[in-house]
Amino acid sequence: MPLDNEQVKQLRKMKEKHPMPEQDPRERIKNFDEVPFGYDAETAVKEANRCLQCKDAKCVEGCPVEVDIPAFIKCIQEEKFDEGIKKLKEKNNLPAVCGRVCPQESQCESFCIRGKKGQPVAIGRLERFLADYELAKGVETPAIPAKTGKRVAIVGSGPAGLTAAGDLARMGHEVVLFEAFHSTGGVLRYGIPEFRLPKEKVLQREVDYIASLGVDIKTNVVIGKTITVDELFEEEGFHAVFIGTGAGLPQFLGIPGENLSGVYSANEFLTRTNLMKAYLFPEWDTPIKLTKKVAVVGAGNVAMDAARTALRLGAEEVHIVYRRSDKEMPARAEEIHHAKEEGVIFNLLTNPVKILSDENGWVKGMECIKMELGEPDESGRARPVPIKGSEFVFDVGTVVIAIGNSPNPLIPQTTSGLEIGRKGTIVADADGATTRKGVFAGGDIVTGAATVILAMGAGKTAARAIDRYLSTL
Repeated sequence: MPLDNEQVKQLRKMKEKHPMPEQDPRERIKNFDEVPFGYDAETAVKEANRCLQCKDAKCVEGCPVEVDIPAFIKCIQEEKFDEGIKKLKEKNNLPAVCGRVCPQESQCESFCIRGKKGQPVAIGRLERFLADYELAKGVETPAIPAKTGKRVAIVGSGPAGLTAAGDLARMGHEVVLFEAFHSTGGVLRYGIPEFRLPKEKVLQREVDYIASLGVDIKTNVVIGKTITVDELFEEEGFHAVFIGTGAGLPQFLGIPGENLSGVYSANEFLTRTNLMKAYLFPEWDTPIKLTKKVAVVGAGNVAMDAARTALRLGAEEVHIVYRRSDKEMPARAEEIHHAKEEGVIFNLLTNPVKILSDENGWVKGMECIKMELGEPDESGRARPVPIKGSEFVFDVGTVVIAIGNSPNPLIPQTTSGLEIGRKGTIVADADGATTRKGVFAGGDIVTGAATVILAMGAGKTAARAIDRYLSTL
């Protein structure tokens, strides 16, 4: 039964979100099971009733994929969960993914009027509730319009590519999605750990939904090597191509010792663990060598993922090493909170200058220098300045570098007519159109490394632009 008016009034006075139950930190560092359990129906309805149903709902402005947030929350208030998931999926093809990894606190929830006097409505948790409700009962495929006769190639099956593919298929176009790896999902599969995004239970089900819309998914195809973008047009008969290959090329510090055994890029570390399932070794064939003490350089979400993964793989002591203070850490507050709960040690205002080697070429330590904050740099954050004479040595045997990624240069180098930016990104306009006719791009390949939801928004925007372009042919 929906709540009565008096109950709703009381809930709307609540200043804090309803907490989401999760695994105990002492237990979860021993497994790769998902940390938060999600809302049950009763809690979801109560949290939904904190929503004021504003007439001029600002929360929608903060959603890169344009979800009608008040509408799906109203469905939860009225316990119309089937209607709620349909409303949500009118705009979002990957709600179970977004409900888990989207930074709602800096997007939709940051616009919520409830946040002015307390905590905003838990929009992300409610999104996850509806998505999990649908996964439990069975995912429905919407009606697809008649085929237009136009063919679109999607390059990359990460969040941008999956979103563009799903939207274009629902517009009636024939869509073929090409993925270089043997499994789909891009960064969702190789970058985000199982304890944040379960692969079979959640991600694969979302990918299966995209396929059910009529998208033909082809794995183990490296565009730029197996077949080029030029050949997709000239030999395969595609009318448009969307490039959503992300930013999978790791960046390094440029300090002595980065080539030692025991140094990983976060990209390799997480790919071996997630995509190649090193966390299930020896059931799976991929090992990963860790020592008792691990240092992770960086403080973004990827760094938190690497640090928390290292704990679960058996490291006894894991350090985050970051050259700025806690105020500048780019990771989500929830990820930092979980890392601290699990025992990750934060070494702030600390910068590596050299990785030290033993006689066998393995890491035996990391020399660092203490930093202080100076004037803001071009990012707007305070610039870290070394403190002379403050060098010291970390006694660690494994180092994971998690300071960012760049686009892979393969497609830019093998595709004629594309303007390339200074950092190797593909130049595209606000609609995703590149300098080559019929070629569109979006996500990290255009912006550099950013968030899953921003990549999805770029995929959605590009899909509309591709649809308009195809109508002119």
